[in-house]
Amino acid sequence: MLLALTQWLATEVRAFNVFAYITLRAVLACLTALIISFVVGPAMIRKLAAYKIGQAVREDGPRTHLTKAGTPTMGGALILVSIVVTTLLWADLRNRFVWVVVGVTLGFGLIGWIDDYRKVVHRNPKGLSAAAKFFWQSLIGLTAAVLIAFTASLPVQTAFIVPFFKTVAYPLGVVGFVAMTYFVIVGTSNAVNLTDGLDGLAIMPTVMVGAALGIFAYVTGNSVFSKYLAFPYIPGSGELTVFCAALAGAGLAFLWFNAYPAEVFMGDVGALALGAALGTIAVIVRQEIVLFIMGGVFVVETLSVMLQVASFKLTGRRIFRMAPLHHHYELKGWKENQVVVRFWIITMMLVLVGLSTLKLR
Repeated sequence: MLLALTQWLATEVRAFNVFAYITLRAVLACLTALIISFVVGPAMIRKLAAYKIGQAVREDGPRTHLTKAGTPTMGGALILVSIVVTTLLWADLRNRFVWVVVGVTLGFGLIGWIDDYRKVVHRNPKGLSAAAKFFWQSLIGLTAAVLIAFTASLPVQTAFIVPFFKTVAYPLGVVGFVAMTYFVIVGTSNAVNLTDGLDGLAIMPTVMVGAALGIFAYVTGNSVFSKYLAFPYIPGSGELTVFCAALAGAGLAFLWFNAYPAEVFMGDVGALALGAALGTIAVIVRQEIVLFIMGGVFVVETLSVMLQVASFKLTGRRIFRMAPLHHHYELKGWKENQVVVRFWIITMMLVLVGLSTLKLR
């Protein structure tokens, strides 16, 4: 929106041409999302508290969590508003990738919103049924996968890229690409949702991974940098840098309110949407394995739940004291903020490993 305005103004004043640079718009997007969140955040939290949209706490969980009961939830709506408004302001709205990512983000956000609303307003502990949630996630994920696959203009856009190697890429074909994209989007969405169990635990890794994916988006969307770094050139993907910057800005602002002790929780509306956004961006820039590396905390949290369920059903025994993994460490005696900060540190290291693939190829 503002890009179109500055392009029109540039016909009269050449100085406005500076807004054509993705890097500048990414910086402005990050700042805009921050400002929107800081301005809207306090009022939204007060509204959520006034409507008694409070978090329910698991009775079988750590006893320290009982004091969190009633804390406003569904705060992820604040993140989504900041991201979407900022993206509409600073991104090139003629870019199909922007609309795909925005559509997936809002679609998964709506699923999360319905789930949260039923839990906290209708007092239905099950929320949206697992079958219904999975159906709508699958529908949105498959729709996005098909759109990306059938709008691809180059074979490399649907190939499986292996990091750390310059020329290792495997053609997947339409069916293989759609299947992989579906699993990445839906899997990442649910992985972030499982991680969102402590104050600030999920949002900071999401910010770090999202910012790193923004760098990959910029490289793959730039013909000069992609050639120099031996990355596939994907025309138009660079515009996702603006979205990633907006995600980082909105996420950091949300952390202001979500840091221990949290004033508001993200809820499924935020966790499902942000996870799906990360997965979609990773697919577009052809960095699924790098997402797996950088989002190692999300992966391990998900695996801990899967292993716990499988072990209990097969042997009647639990591997962990409680799943997801962050609760296991709490029950071992770690303080909540210790778990959170240590998981942040691990994510930071994994993100650096992921970023090293930019050059180590």
